[in-house]
Amino acid sequence: MDYFQLLFGIAAILLAIYYYYTSAYDTWKNRGVPGPKPSMFVGNFVDIILKRQALATIVKNLYNEYKSEPVFGIYEGTTPVLVINDLDLIKDVLIRDFSLFVDRGFKVLEKIEPLSQHLFLLEAKRWRPLRVRLSPIFTSGKLKEMFPLIVECAGNLEKYLDKVVKKDVSIECRDLVAKFTTDVIGSCVFGISMNALEDENSEFRRMGKQIFTPNFKQTIRESCRRFAPFLFKTVSYLLPMTEMNNFFINLVRDTIEYRKTNNITRPDFINLLMQLKEHPEKMENVELTDSLIAAQAFVFFIAGFETSSSTISHTLYELAQNQEVQDKLRQEIRDAYNKNGGTLTYEGIKGMKYLDKVFKETLRKYPILTVLNRQAMENYTFKGTKITIPERTIVWIPVYGIQHDSNIYSDPEKFDPERFNEDAVATRHPMSYLPFGDGPRNCIGARFAQYQSKVGLATILLNHKVNVCEKTKIPYEPDKNAFLLSLDGGVNLKITKAQN
Repeated sequence: MDYFQLLFGIAAILLAIYYYYTSAYDTWKNRGVPGPKPSMFVGNFVDIILKRQALATIVKNLYNEYKSEPVFGIYEGTTPVLVINDLDLIKDVLIRDFSLFVDRGFKVLEKIEPLSQHLFLLEAKRWRPLRVRLSPIFTSGKLKEMFPLIVECAGNLEKYLDKVVKKDVSIECRDLVAKFTTDVIGSCVFGISMNALEDENSEFRRMGKQIFTPNFKQTIRESCRRFAPFLFKTVSYLLPMTEMNNFFINLVRDTIEYRKTNNITRPDFINLLMQLKEHPEKMENVELTDSLIAAQAFVFFIAGFETSSSTISHTLYELAQNQEVQDKLRQEIRDAYNKNGGTLTYEGIKGMKYLDKVFKETLRKYPILTVLNRQAMENYTFKGTKITIPERTIVWIPVYGIQHDSNIYSDPEKFDPERFNEDAVATRHPMSYLPFGDGPRNCIGARFAQYQSKVGLATILLNHKVNVCEKTKIPYEPDKNAFLLSLDGGVNLKITKAQN
């Protein structure tokens, strides 16, 4: 009898678990929203867990399958996610009804992850005042002030490239340019010479690699965040990111104290954070803790070096395969240098129209974030549809799928900067190009990223040529382990001196 009761109890528990998970997958079916069939526990992400496909590939494939629909539904674990294909509905979410989708839907656990309370992840209450106060650092005037700091780092990149050429070997370009962008961020954010190009053991470069190189601890944490959020808090306590948290919080605190003691002022991000800390009354009841201040510098560091290094290396990857584009761009760069007495100026970069087209086409083909996240702040019915989603529903905008849609960009796998001629751009829906997002919560550092990337590209291509080599992976295959879009195995190219 006891055994029968035990078996009956186990069966009842298993049945309850089964019912819970199967009913969790009725959300989109009950709302008449089409979508792929989910698998128990993992939803539509079994290929990510098994490392069979990258998120970019999944996004593009699902988009192509359902692009005739205005929306479709998927499941991240048991969490329902609505993917929006219709460009007008995307505009509603990002711009017209922004106040109803102001949050990104990420959970910020500041006691466990103090550096997670930054602009990209924060909820509306703290995001709004922070965004207003941090925006001035990215005005044209401030960028112009920081431009000489970027050019100074570019000079070190030029010297480093000459050493690379002498070795006459292929080089992994993403790591190369990440050293340059790390130096730029060190100067423009912290006012510190990070020396990542010269010092292979640079502490900042080591931290950058630690953030974006998956390890066991990060894999477990992120898997729980995505597929078992009820376990995430416990796992985060057990697997804390102590070294990284302490490094950045102490760095920002010590840098601010040193500048205050020595009366140092620089046109950089730390200076703006110092002003915020000195005038907390401007933050509308938001407590400016050391960790909140440090988190803003942290996100500028990781976004500034990683996204720009990926974009520069993706550009070099395409230029190595399209030599006529590379030659045309090099000529424009040389003309700009000659026009300004052999130097690179803010106005010179701004005036390089073809470089701008190459940059935009790179981000069209290789958007760093393959999806944009938003969360409904209240129940919402999409205009012109009968589809209503409840409060707190996560919505995705499939950037990678949209920007590879042959109905929007003919022959989308072709690298063609002429897509960004003014006439061509005018014919496309504004929501068909979203590498930096759009609306009030677009990327705050987009202009900084553009200038940093363009200076890096101009420096590399002025006197050097990039070529494919035996290690270059063609066709492009996204890294299945990376959070941001990147080439599996890295961007391996050969760099040589260009003819004068």
